[in-house]
This record gives sequence, C-alpha cells and structure tokens, in this order.
Amino acid sequence: MEKENGKVEGILAAVYQSVFGGDVYPSLEEKAANLLYFMIKDHPYADGCKRIAASLFLEFLARNNALYRDDSKIISDGALVAITLMIAESIPEEKDIMVNLVMNFLTM
Repeated sequence: MEKENGKVEGILAAVYQSVFGGDVYPSLEEKAANLLYFMIKDHPYADGCKRIAASLFLEFLARNNALYRDDSKIISDGALVAITLMIAESIPEEKDIMVNLVMNFLTM
C-alpha cells in the first residue's frame, strides 16, 4: 500500500497537538476517536484506509492499556465495522457527532 508522504505523521501529530499549554484532545478516548476519524477521512493510503484506520485504532487502545475492560474488548468488532463505515460515509459537518459516537463506545 502506497502512503502519501507525511499524511500519517500529520494525523498522529494532530491527535497529539497542544494549544495554550494543553492538549487539544486531552483524554485517551478523544485521541483514539479523532485518530480513527482522521485516518478514515484524510485517506493517507491509496487503498485500505478503513481497515488500516480500524487496526491502528485498536493498536492505539491496546498500547494504552484501554482495549479491554473486565477481560472484554471495549468495542466489539461489529460495532467497530459499523462506526468505521459511518465515519467513511459522513460529511465533514458531522465530525463532532462521529467523534462523540466513538467516544461513547469507549466510555460505556
């Protein structure tokens, strides 16, 4: 899969950006939700962006010890597929709705 130079790095930088000494996305859930959104909507790869985005989202949660709660995955595979497709089909004006939807799954 061919990557557009700098796009993935830009997405990661956006998730960790700060303003006035504070994180733009202060919580782990906000970072994860925005990572998923940006990876899907910004198309950093020529093919497979939704699959890569979902995998990276799960890896991000796993590396931050947030993928499992009480020995169960925090988000089911079916829910992740549905959310990924919803984000892909959404319009830019719905970004906050999509991000909040993902965050709701992570904080249930």
